[in-house]
Amino acid sequence: MKSAKFDWLARAGYGARGIVFLLVAGLATFSSLGGGKADTKSALDVLLDQPLGSLWLGVIAVGLLGFVAWRLAQSLANADGHDDSFKNYVIRLALFGSAVTYIGLAAYALQNALGIRSGGGEGEDSLAAWAMAQPFGRYLAGAIGLGFLTGGVVTALKGITRRFERYLDLRDSQPLLLVCVYGLVARGAVFAIVGIFFCYAAFTVDPSQAGSMSDALRWIRQLPLGGVLYLLVAIGLAAFGIYNLVEARYRRVRSPSMADLRNGLPKLHR
Repeated sequence: MKSAKFDWLARAGYGARGIVFLLVAGLATFSSLGGGKADTKSALDVLLDQPLGSLWLGVIAVGLLGFVAWRLAQSLANADGHDDSFKNYVIRLALFGSAVTYIGLAAYALQNALGIRSGGGEGEDSLAAWAMAQPFGRYLAGAIGLGFLTGGVVTALKGITRRFERYLDLRDSQPLLLVCVYGLVARGAVFAIVGIFFCYAAFTVDPSQAGSMSDALRWIRQLPLGGVLYLLVAIGLAAFGIYNLVEARYRRVRSPSMADLRNGLPKLHR
């Protein structure tokens, strides 16, 4: 089923995410010199400081909400047509986790576009603190960390196996496809590191040990040949931004229906 409005929402979502990651890549490059943070919220803060920043941030927020709608369609309504295998349920679970993540980022963008500054902790630190405050919080935090780790591995494998190509109406553009592979692997690696940090925070029952994307980049920089690895990952995040812009242009988007939602959920009664 094809819906022009939903198609527009999904493509706007990919475009918004692409712009955010291009900004993150720029921050990663300059933060290596100036010591700033390189993560998605910092990228939105930089955009807000530009001329007409509130307007652009509002546009990004709407785009990210479109991306959330598409992720929910992929995960809950199985818009990509995955079969009923364990591997594909893991993929769909990772897509649902992506929807949850981008709901928070869209809300942050919208609040700042409207001039509403939210207080409290930042990013993964505050998420870990919230999780550990719940019943069985240590285990909940560990499960969230495993979700981040799984999402990172799934993303990297999506690039390595080039599975993403089956969803693109793109032919005879090998260099562009290789940029997409590079971006997916780099982004997956960073996401997996964030998941490891989160699992460590759960193990030590210390929310402050949960690291963000910028913490993952700083950790990479401390490795042997860290400067080279850092630069490669920063370029990879830019490549991931380009990958999203490719998706915005060439992705095949199937609009879900209520029947898709009913059929897409696991058949627990079987």
